[in-house]
Amino acid sequence: MNQRGSVLREWLTQKLGPKPSVPAPGGPPPTEGSPRFAADFSSEEQWVAGRSWAYPEGGPVNPGDDKLDHLVTDADYCRTGSFRASRRADGRWNTGLLTTEGSAEEFTVRTGDILETRVRLPEVVGAWPAIWTWRDGGNEIDVFEYHPDNPHLLELTNHVRGAHRSYSDASIRPGAWVDLKVEFGARSVIWWVNGTRVFADRKGVGRRWHAYLIVNLSVSAGRYHPAPEKGVTAMSYEVAHLRVHGPAHP
Repeated sequence: MNQRGSVLREWLTQKLGPKPSVPAPGGPPPTEGSPRFAADFSSEEQWVAGRSWAYPEGGPVNPGDDKLDHLVTDADYCRTGSFRASRRADGRWNTGLLTTEGSAEEFTVRTGDILETRVRLPEVVGAWPAIWTWRDGGNEIDVFEYHPDNPHLLELTNHVRGAHRSYSDASIRPGAWVDLKVEFGARSVIWWVNGTRVFADRKGVGRRWHAYLIVNLSVSAGRYHPAPEKGVTAMSYEVAHLRVHGPAHP
């Protein structure tokens, strides 16, 4: 690069900041089927921030689930694709959460839908990221949950009909990009991780199941997984995209 180009590059870096992180190439091929939903986390039509009926009285806290969360509506915590948490003076953590429940669109995932997403896992012990579904006090399917104290393990759970797998692989690690795909079948919920089919629960969700989407970053309180160390004040994970397709062959 010539001197003029170097000066221009340095000026752009100062004005715009460093280049944002980009998901690693690869992952599963696009899913066939009708596209039903493409997440725009900045959209107030698609998403409600900082409130969920999966938390007592809608939030903002949920201590009974071993969480230090204090849900906030601040867009910096959830609407950029980076879901963040920061320590409060009272010992809780301000955390980012988005849900389709209560939004103008009120999108729900339905039986037969296929969800695809790419996430970058957090590195800080105590972080508890998840993408999951919820409606009327249940209907929960966990696309994934992750805890950095189990660095190579994802938790994949069907709470609707009681099925679970702890999937471990070397490609799963703090800071790694992971591709996830879930088919919400009537007779079996099927998970793919980085293009590989890893779990078919043979339980499914039934023919008439539907539920809202939740994307959030919680903070562990220490009962099931370690709480953050005292010197830690912030954590985050990223969601590069999230899409839902209808069945390829209805």
